[in-house]
Amino acid sequence: MSTLSDVPETTVAQSPTTVESALTDTRLRVVLLVQVNSGAEQRFLRAYDQLSQQVAAVPGHISDQLCQSIENPSQWLITSEWESAPPFLAWVDSPAHREMVKPFHGCVEDTRSLRFSILRETLTAGSAPVDVTTRGVDAALRIGDGLVRQALTFTVKPGSEDAVAKILADYASPQARVDETTRLYRTSVFMSGNRVVRAVEVKGDLAAALRFVARQPEIRAAEEALNPYLEEDRNLDDPSSAREFFARASLPVVHHMTAGGPRPAEGVHRHALLYPVKTGCGPAVASLLARQDELAVNKEMAAEQTAKTLLSSTIFQRDDIVVRLVDLAAPLDRNPATAAGVSGRRAAAVLGRLLDLGADGAVIDLSMDDGLRRFLADCDMTPVTDRKSADH
Repeated sequence: MSTLSDVPETTVAQSPTTVESALTDTRLRVVLLVQVNSGAEQRFLRAYDQLSQQVAAVPGHISDQLCQSIENPSQWLITSEWESAPPFLAWVDSPAHREMVKPFHGCVEDTRSLRFSILRETLTAGSAPVDVTTRGVDAALRIGDGLVRQALTFTVKPGSEDAVAKILADYASPQARVDETTRLYRTSVFMSGNRVVRAVEVKGDLAAALRFVARQPEIRAAEEALNPYLEEDRNLDDPSSAREFFARASLPVVHHMTAGGPRPAEGVHRHALLYPVKTGCGPAVASLLARQDELAVNKEMAAEQTAKTLLSSTIFQRDDIVVRLVDLAAPLDRNPATAAGVSGRRAAAVLGRLLDLGADGAVIDLSMDDGLRRFLADCDMTPVTDRKSADH
C-alpha cells in the first residue's frame, strides 16, 4: 500500500504567506458558463426563470443576470451576486440546490462555475466615474500559490474498510498532463472508520482536470470496484445518479494558507484531521480554525522563526463535516496546539464548545497539551495514499 511516506519533499522557495479564503464578508460574484444543447434553448430559459424566482428567496442572494453570446448562441452566461461566499456555499452544496437545478438536466451540455470576491467597484454618475470601493468591499489583496483544491468525502459499508483502502491505494495513476494549462498535482486519500476523504490539488482548471480523470480507464475501473462497498448506491453509467453522488460527496475548500519561506527538504508530515463537530456548528468551527492558523503562522513570522511548525493548512467544510489538511514540519504531537488549530486558552475553550468531545466518556481539555494530544489521536485520519505528479 502506498502511504504518505512515499512522497519525497523538495526544498522550494515559497513566496510570502499565501491565503485563499471563502470565509470573508466581501461580496461575491459567481459566474456560470453554460453550453446549451441545440434545440433546448426554450427549455433552458424556462428552467432559468424558475430557478431565478427560487434563488431570490435564498438568504445572502443579491441579484442574478442571464446573458447569451452574440457570437455563439449556444453559449450562455449566468452571473449572480451574493453578500459573501459563506451563504452561497451553504446554498450551492445543499439538497435544495440540487432540486432547483434538476430542470437544467438534459438541456445543458457543459458548465463551468467561477467564484470571485469583489475587490473594487466603480459606478458612473453622469460622465464621472465614482469609486465605491469602500461600500462594503474588502480591498485586501490575497496571494495564491497557483493550486486549485477540492475534496470528496463518502462513507462505505462497515466491515469493508480494508477492501476499500486497497482499491484506493492500488489503482494506476493517470498521466499528470491534462492540457496545455492544466496538470494534476497531488492526490491524498485518508480514512477514519468508514469515512473516506480524497483531496486533490490541480494546477490550472479544476473542472477540466476532474473531467479528464473521470475518463481514464484506470480511474473508472477503481470507481466501479468501489461501487459495491458504498453506503449510498450510485450508477456511473447513469449521468443523473453519478451527478447526484458527486454533488453529495463534494467537500469544498473554505480556507487555505501556506507559510512563506523555504520548505524543508524532508521531514514534512501530512495529516487530515476530521473534527467531531456538534450539529449546526460546522461553519463556526471552520472560521475559528482559519483564524487560528493565520495567527499561528503570523506569530512565527513575527518572531522570525526559520523552523516553522505549520507549513500549510487547507480547511474543507460542508455542513457539519470539517476536515483540516495540514503539512507540519514536526510530528503531530510535538506542538499539539498548532497541530490542532488552537492557540491559547480562549480559543481552546471556544473550540471545545463547538465540538462533541469525549464520545467514550473521557474528559478532553483542549487547553492542556495532554488533552490536545488525546484529541489529535482521536481525529487524525489514517493515510491511505498520497501521490504527487512526477513532473512537479
